[in-house]
Amino acid sequence: MKILFNVEYFTTFGESLVLNILSEDAAKTSQHKMSTLDGQHWFVELNMTQKGAFIDYYYSVMKGDEESRHEWLVEPHRLEFAATKASRYTVYDHWIDIPEDAYMYSSAFTDCIMARKRELSSKNEYQRTVRLKVRAPQLRQGERLAIVGEPVQLGAWNVLKSVPMTEHECHEWVVSLDALKMPVGRIEFKFIVFNADPNDAPMWEEGANRSIDLPLLTDDSVIVYELSQATFPVYPWKGAGVVVPIFSLRSEGSFGVGDFGDLKLMIDWAAKTDLRFLQVLPINDTNMTGTWQDSYPYNSISIYALHPQYTDFRQLPEIKDKEKRDQFEALRQELNALPQIDYERMFNAKMDYLRELFAQEWAKVSRRASYKEFFEQNKEWLVPYAQFCVNRDKYGTADFNQWPENAPKPSSSAAGKEQAFWYFVQYNLDQQMHAAHEYARQHRVVLKGDIPIGISRDGVEAWVEPKYFNLNGQAGAPPDPFSADGQNWGFPTYNWDEMLKDGCQWWVRRFRKMAQYFDAYRIDHVLGFFRIWEIPVPEKSGLEGQFSPALGLSREEIEAYGIYGHDDLFLVDHKRADRWHPRIAVQYQAPYEKLDEGEKYNFNRLYNDYFYRRNNQFWYQEAMKKLPRLTQATRMLCCAEDLGMVPDCVPWVMNELRILSLEIQTMPKDPTVRFGKLSHNPYRSVCTFSTHDMPTLRQWWDEDAEQTQAYYNGPLRRSGDAPHPLPGWLAKDIVSRQLTSPSMLCLLSLQDWLSIDERLRLPDQNAERINIPANPRHYWRYRMHLNIEQLLQENDFNENVKTLVLQSGRK
Repeated sequence: MKILFNVEYFTTFGESLVLNILSEDAAKTSQHKMSTLDGQHWFVELNMTQKGAFIDYYYSVMKGDEESRHEWLVEPHRLEFAATKASRYTVYDHWIDIPEDAYMYSSAFTDCIMARKRELSSKNEYQRTVRLKVRAPQLRQGERLAIVGEPVQLGAWNVLKSVPMTEHECHEWVVSLDALKMPVGRIEFKFIVFNADPNDAPMWEEGANRSIDLPLLTDDSVIVYELSQATFPVYPWKGAGVVVPIFSLRSEGSFGVGDFGDLKLMIDWAAKTDLRFLQVLPINDTNMTGTWQDSYPYNSISIYALHPQYTDFRQLPEIKDKEKRDQFEALRQELNALPQIDYERMFNAKMDYLRELFAQEWAKVSRRASYKEFFEQNKEWLVPYAQFCVNRDKYGTADFNQWPENAPKPSSSAAGKEQAFWYFVQYNLDQQMHAAHEYARQHRVVLKGDIPIGISRDGVEAWVEPKYFNLNGQAGAPPDPFSADGQNWGFPTYNWDEMLKDGCQWWVRRFRKMAQYFDAYRIDHVLGFFRIWEIPVPEKSGLEGQFSPALGLSREEIEAYGIYGHDDLFLVDHKRADRWHPRIAVQYQAPYEKLDEGEKYNFNRLYNDYFYRRNNQFWYQEAMKKLPRLTQATRMLCCAEDLGMVPDCVPWVMNELRILSLEIQTMPKDPTVRFGKLSHNPYRSVCTFSTHDMPTLRQWWDEDAEQTQAYYNGPLRRSGDAPHPLPGWLAKDIVSRQLTSPSMLCLLSLQDWLSIDERLRLPDQNAERINIPANPRHYWRYRMHLNIEQLLQENDFNENVKTLVLQSGRK
């Protein structure tokens, strides 16, 4: 079979195009150089043996032997071999860059919100075939695409005789037409949308009629036209959601902490109230010390392993020993009645329970086909994780530097019962989280996960893959309104030079594992992909940090600003001893006070240029080396937390990669306003009032009376004195305003949703706080005060939430 590929692309001198055909598992590609006669129209003809029903492929631009750019990889071109008699295909493609509506191709939409059945085209026996392909991402669940046009074969503009199309790939629709029944020459047509109700009139695509000049085809040939995207008069989709950590969930049957069974119940509540997104905090294992300090969810010991605390025992066989079963049940009821999580008692009890189950069930589980499949698919990380846990428990510390030199290394062949226990734990967690994910999709609720920027320096990855990390550095954040001393998270920083050598495969594997459980994700501290605030070991204060990487200043550059001496105003670069960085917030320190007014003026010019202008292009290039690889590694919807000291280049990259920003009205990105204008939120954004690192709405309201009064009289447009504490009717007004913003997503914390109902909300608003960033030893123990079964029965409240969502056009 011969296939002639054609694509139009304007190249410059020294550039060429190649065709990349993906293998069935998309792990490998075969490259084929293309030719051109004019530097614009590129083609290549291949002789291929048909092995499957289709091939997927994409085009790349080459400069010499190096790839300089390639098409968007989330959804490559697809060529189906639907014509059984065809021996020659001629394909006319167009170059596919990341579309403006790339979010519509995420699994959040294609497999959840707008899920439709996709299938390959039916086989045909046409002697000559015209095949049309078009992408139409605006179609909602239950809608289908058809083509209608001038020729009789296309219905002669009669929609009742239109030709239905097949969605063979996400949002890409195809139709095969018998060329012998089609006129040679120009044909005109349009695409139309039918919904599930046959009595509704179809929706026509916008713009002028489409036209194609059909050539005279030879027998056994197929001509394929890939057409430009179809657009319809549809208002951009907007949705609402709830944010709550899984550990904070409470049900009648949970064991003192939220678990993956409770997650299903929370999905029920979200579906009942038309909340399409359910966002959680990181769910990876953080068990290092066995104490309450392990409650911090952003300090995981593995980027793959799930936290054992989330095991739902209701989905596992019960313990056969009645005495032990009764003891565990009594302890479960006691822990579940507590207003907050008792992490140490809960975790120890759940681990004891898991060890009892392991002794009882392992022989049976280890023979299951599903377990064997799980082990084979995950052994690359599972075996090191299990050995790490065994060593940690044996030597009494997760700090592998304190283990003896002969401490056992990861080995699947040498695994004993202690290693097998951790295989058992992770297998059950994996099965339960997969089930929750599938349950969410069935209910059209998108699970949104959280990818922490850091990893623990006492974790599996630092132990087995130290080359990827700078273990002599600590990630943190410069001073901000939450912490005048800055923040020191303690995580090692990334060795990006090493990571880029293999195309960031460490990150790609991490994202792909997460995509097994989630259809959307939040990149924690996305600024870390541009530059990270790096504090050298053993310093504790965030004030001792500097951005890395960054273009440090030479001595000559510093002196060019009129600053001579005064080395105490600067920090030496971590990599180059002949480069310096101005100390962050040094204006509040003694070295700055020693300067005269002229020197202060000169230093401030240097300071502002360094932090806000000097590195912009450099940081843009750094981010573009990394983020495109990661955002295209999966089909999850990509959102990012872009708060803090944000350089100008951050929105450039986020817009270019179609990443959703985070917009918080009380933390505006415009430095000229005190409160952000909700109407100015970009569509591609997530709107919220508070995050887990902030006071809840009710706490914020009573935190600063002057600030609240300004908000009450300003954005809320209300006169008089602001009422305290926050009444439910006013909380409802604030929530409603957030929902009516232009942001694609409005995701509010469970506490802020409950704030609208004075009868339901927690009486003590200060008990709603999840984290205080200024306290590095904060105890993460918040649990919702009512159980989810009660929440599901609160019909008045649920109807209020549903109405707010509906009135804001989010559904």
